[in-house]
Amino acid sequence: MAESTNFIHEIIDGEIASGKYRPDEIHTRFPPEPNGYLHIGHCKALMIDFGTAEKYGGRCNLRMDDTNPAKEDTEYVDAIKEDIHWLGFDWDDRFYYGSDYFEETYRLACELIKSGDAYVCELSPEQFSEYRGDLSHPAISPYRDRPIEESLDLFRRMKEGEFPEGKYTLRAKIDLASGNFNMRDPVLYRIRYIEHHRQGTKWCIFPMYDLAHPIQDCIEGITHSLCSLEYEIHRPLYDWVRDHVAPHMDMKVMPRQIEFARLNLTYTVMSKRYLRRLVEDKLVDGWDDPRMPTLCGMRRRGYTAASIKDFLGRVGVAKTDSMAEMELLEHCVREDLGASSPRRVAVVDPIKVIIDNIPEDAVEYFELPNNPSDPDAGVRKVPFTREVYIERDDFALVPPPKFFRLKPDGEVRLMGAYIVKYVGVDTDENGDVSAIHCTADIETGSGMPADGRKVKGTIHWVSAKFAHDADVIYYDKLFTEPNMNDVPSDEYDKYLNPNSAVTYKNCKLEPSIAEDADGVHYQFVRLGYFIRDTKKPNTYNRIVSLKDSYKAK
Repeated sequence: MAESTNFIHEIIDGEIASGKYRPDEIHTRFPPEPNGYLHIGHCKALMIDFGTAEKYGGRCNLRMDDTNPAKEDTEYVDAIKEDIHWLGFDWDDRFYYGSDYFEETYRLACELIKSGDAYVCELSPEQFSEYRGDLSHPAISPYRDRPIEESLDLFRRMKEGEFPEGKYTLRAKIDLASGNFNMRDPVLYRIRYIEHHRQGTKWCIFPMYDLAHPIQDCIEGITHSLCSLEYEIHRPLYDWVRDHVAPHMDMKVMPRQIEFARLNLTYTVMSKRYLRRLVEDKLVDGWDDPRMPTLCGMRRRGYTAASIKDFLGRVGVAKTDSMAEMELLEHCVREDLGASSPRRVAVVDPIKVIIDNIPEDAVEYFELPNNPSDPDAGVRKVPFTREVYIERDDFALVPPPKFFRLKPDGEVRLMGAYIVKYVGVDTDENGDVSAIHCTADIETGSGMPADGRKVKGTIHWVSAKFAHDADVIYYDKLFTEPNMNDVPSDEYDKYLNPNSAVTYKNCKLEPSIAEDADGVHYQFVRLGYFIRDTKKPNTYNRIVSLKDSYKAK
């Protein structure tokens, strides 16, 4: 992985140097909400969390943030675990649910009420917004002086399900005039009559994230609570909750929240809500559609864990937002696959070539390297017959200037085999070319012509008799706009790329590919990198093209 600056590690290095922690005491956590599949943005967060613990020989917990049960499901829990393992990280026995701490969170909320730091409020959502105030006017909270015993009783009855949703909330008593509106007596608990994916209907009050998050970190002994930059304005509330529950807990460390910039990627939307809509409206083929920015989608498309980690390492960890280029991610994929992927031949848009001077029943085998850059990868034998397929755009009846492929009165090398010369064409009832006739220079099967003539063009081919038929899908960017952050969310659909998935039917692949196991990353010669799809039978996905458009800044 590429080295990059990491201000979080610089902070931790300073704390270790000062004696505050030993390296093996560094303890982080990754707390995804199980209401969808992880995407490349979450991947940055989990790499920071797990990678930081790994760097110092510390620990990282995996904690499902399931305190908001509206969209949560065990399907997402299992998918998150699979994605983390695929990237090469593990949590050992430190797997938790935020809902594991509902009892303790309720107890600590009662302690906040007893200490005069929280109260039950009965402002409606409309009144709450109306009384919020502005920078020159403090908020108004008519119930903040409610007697402690009355708040305790109401909070208990909220838990017992005596009141309808929206009737009461539990609020922290902090500062109604704070310039940080998150500190203007924020809501800590709300009433929700909804079934929880683990707790069922046991609870009808649920803690807000700003209460649950610091309490969970305190319970688990987290030293560094690493989160994305939008939580920076919430940090004073995180610290307030931590400091006010500390007297009522047996805490060994005081967690510290540190924020980092989120990952923004060109041609990509990171909104989980919008991604869910793409799935539910069947605009994509599920959460693992190869065009999706989800890790399961990238895995199905053929991206490797190593290339994603390399990409995120090059992006680095910063304190300010920036936009990473999709071209950099694709560059990292090419670098990882280029050195290791076996070469195979595929003809995506085939047209038949008949070599008139080859006998109809003749079969000859030519050796082609499995990977020209790796001599140890060996060679494979590819059958050659009288009839072969080439790419349709490797032939032109009326060629443009500097066209070095097959054309009238022209010669071309069939890769690894003979030089062939154009003779003529067969046409169908519409006058379109249905087959091309050539003759082979038999002496050129192992080298250049004896007369020294130069043949500039080399094209790939597949034997018509032995070809393996398959479908091939060319995937491209899901959106046409580079910076989707500048697009209002209700206009995302306008920028969906109509050519983000183009399917070619009945492509012709060299026969050896049918014998290979699933999960093999190939370089289809001259076409790009491909992998067999895990859901569509006998279908190959283009991972990335061969051409690299990334230019380092």
